[in-house]
This record gives sequence, structure tokens and C-alpha cells, in this order.
Amino acid sequence: MAMLETEFIKARSGDDHRLMIVLHGLGDSMEGYRWLPDALRFPWMHYLLVNAPDAYFGGYSWYDFAGNPGPGIERSRQALFELLDAQRRAGHLPSHIFLFGFSQGCLMCLEVAARYPHRLAGFVGISGYAHEPGKLIAEMSPIAREQSFLFTHGTQDPLVPCRAVREQVHQLQNAGFRIAWKEFDKVHTIAGDEEIEVIRDFVQHRAAVGVRGGA
Repeated sequence: MAMLETEFIKARSGDDHRLMIVLHGLGDSMEGYRWLPDALRFPWMHYLLVNAPDAYFGGYSWYDFAGNPGPGIERSRQALFELLDAQRRAGHLPSHIFLFGFSQGCLMCLEVAARYPHRLAGFVGISGYAHEPGKLIAEMSPIAREQSFLFTHGTQDPLVPCRAVREQVHQLQNAGFRIAWKEFDKVHTIAGDEEIEVIRDFVQHRAAVGVRGGA
């Protein structure tokens, strides 16, 4: 399997090993998230921007959404497992790694949260959905219920309707997934400072929990 194309953005201060891996949405690329470090304002956070494996109209895709998405999702999930394992070998403890994803990237965050055998610091999924949530639940790793997930969505999203995703999230929560669900009056995008502050609060809390060694 070919390695994913990435770009590392070093933290501005300190020797902290916290890392946020950023997964873009359909047709986008790592270029679309160079603004994120400045917006989140964590000088101690390293960032790893990632391009999905498949070319798509000038950007990239994690899977074939128009056909059978399953094989592409499985391939991309394995590539992300290998990427996470590489970060562990480079000195980033799983408990210091955050996974952030928008749209298709959000779906890939759910795939990793359900199946990766190590607990990460936290997951942030925006404007996405779950692929076959019943299968996701059936194939949960032993520590999947220990993962912490912030899932945000837009009530006006025309591409991924909020109601259907809300039902999926309730199904996952009932199965034991620790998902904090937050709705915004937005379309298929990130809702500016209001949503960024919610993400910042989640990451800040999870980073503090990691320092204390809690769950």
C-alpha cells in the first residue's frame, strides 16, 4: 500500500509531543487546512496535514462515494492505521494524538475510532456520517468505548442531512460510543468562530485529561 502524502507543521513553542492529524473532505486537500493551526491557537500542538489517496477533480478522495464505498474505506482505514503506527514509532504516544476530519475525513475518523487498537487523545468529526453503523458497532475494537469523539453537524446541510446523521449518532451512542454531538445553524462547512471555540474547548479538555492520565 502506498504511503499517504503528508506535511508536518511543527508546534510553535515547547517540547510537547501532542499531534493533530487532519483529514480533509471530498475534492479538497491538505492545502485547505493550512489555516487550522492559527484558528485553534494551540502553540504546543504539532499538526500533520494529510492528502487522501485518490485523485478527485483537482483534489483528493478517501473513497468512491458514488459507487461502492466499502473497498476504498477499508483501504484508507488501513492506510491511516499505518500512519498512526508510524507516528507512534516517531515518539507520539497514542494518548497525545488527535484525529480531525471534515466530511469524508469525519467518516474516516469514525472508522479509526471504532477499530484502531490504541486509545487516542480525541477525535473531532465535522459534517460527516457513519458508513454502515451496524457493522461499525459489530467490529468495535476492545477499547472503542474508551475513545472520545466530538461530532458537529449543520442543521441546514444539503449534502449530508442532519436528521439521518443524528439518528446514526444515537445508534452509536447507545452502543457505547462516547460521542459529544453538537448541531450548528450551518450548511456543509465549518461555522466560523462559534464552532472553532467548541472544538478548542474539546481539544483543550482532552489534552488536560491526557496530562493527568485520565480516560
